[in-house]
Amino acid sequence: MINKLSERQESILIFIKDFLDEHSYPPTVRDIQTGCSISSTSVVDYNLRILQRDGYLKRETEVSRGIELLGSNKPKVQNLITVPILSNIAAGEPLPVNTQENWNNENTETLDLPSFLVNGKENVFGVRVKGQSMMDAFITDGDLVLLEPVQNAANGEMVAAWIQDNQEVTLKHFYLENGIVRLQPANPNMDPIYVPADKVSVQGRVVGVIRSVN
Repeated sequence: MINKLSERQESILIFIKDFLDEHSYPPTVRDIQTGCSISSTSVVDYNLRILQRDGYLKRETEVSRGIELLGSNKPKVQNLITVPILSNIAAGEPLPVNTQENWNNENTETLDLPSFLVNGKENVFGVRVKGQSMMDAFITDGDLVLLEPVQNAANGEMVAAWIQDNQEVTLKHFYLENGIVRLQPANPNMDPIYVPADKVSVQGRVVGVIRSVN
């Protein structure tokens, strides 16, 4: 806390603190732009970088609400949970992700989130989305998807599905039809993936999404 804050930086810091007090989760860059009457999100981002450099806050830049206040600025926010963030999951073609036995690895990235974001589910994990096949479900490249670890899913649910022959996981809507699993994208320009039921397993069911800032 060495450098004196500018008037704009002070207003941003106050807005973040007030927003956290009211909502118990951090604002997006767009929220800050609107709330502080700033001309563009790039100006917000510039000032957030300065606030982070000087130790006022910490940012998870790849998610839209990844702002954490530090030190005396940090509010008392209750009911936070720590979510392990695994590598990536494809919303296009299948893509390998880490397996559950590695979740507690000391090198695993984690993110503290308000518990309401996971709807009371336990052992939730997150994966970053690659691709655009779930765009009509409002999930796009760079978003962070929160999943509940389950082994079964109802038709129509959005899941992380392990395709045995490819040794890969993909994010799709799940349908079991006459012994065949249809993994349906939410993009009319992409075809579903058909896999024999004994060659696919559900690894997680989507319980929440954190939008990318991009």
